[in-house]
Amino acid sequence: MNDKFFALPEEKQHTIINAGFRVFSQNSYKKSPVREIAEEAGISKSLLFHYFHNKKELYLFLWDYSAKMTLEYLEKYQCYAEPDLFEIMHRGLQAKTALIRQYPDMALFVMKAYYEKDPEVREEIQKSIEEHGSYSTQAAMLKLDPKDFVSGLDLKCMYQDMFWASEGYLWEKMQNDNFDVDEMEVEFGKMIDFWKSIYLRKEN
Repeated sequence: MNDKFFALPEEKQHTIINAGFRVFSQNSYKKSPVREIAEEAGISKSLLFHYFHNKKELYLFLWDYSAKMTLEYLEKYQCYAEPDLFEIMHRGLQAKTALIRQYPDMALFVMKAYYEKDPEVREEIQKSIEEHGSYSTQAAMLKLDPKDFVSGLDLKCMYQDMFWASEGYLWEKMQNDNFDVDEMEVEFGKMIDFWKSIYLRKEN
């Protein structure tokens, strides 16, 4: 699948991918015009359909590509090799900001797709979320040792709270077309340090 697309020069692939992320991140699946994606990519609509048979195929390709690139960057920054939760988060932040610099609209696209209701794509998106989400949560929870944290702390609730706060922060930032990635990296780094200060057990 998508052999014709992958035969394109890498720069052209990148342009088409970012055009797709841009348009789909601004609208629901149904209201995202393929024509607009083609125009932003500098190609005709018919040529875009030469690479992707239809809108659904393009959308699901972008979803899968997002997951692939996210894992690639997490591995690049050695997030899974680190046992300390907060160091994992700092490395994850580095991976995420590096991704945003390459694909400015990918994060917002992923958030929109996560909540997409259109039956044409919803089932496949939700199935993918269950597979990847279950793995990532379990992987993170396995690294948590209760002895490292404040006595009596519900580690699962702590993890979920930080996850939701992270998603909410990113959503808020991504609403601004001119948001500063460097500023976001500094601000979120401070949030991670704050969580570390209140959740980790203090040494006597």
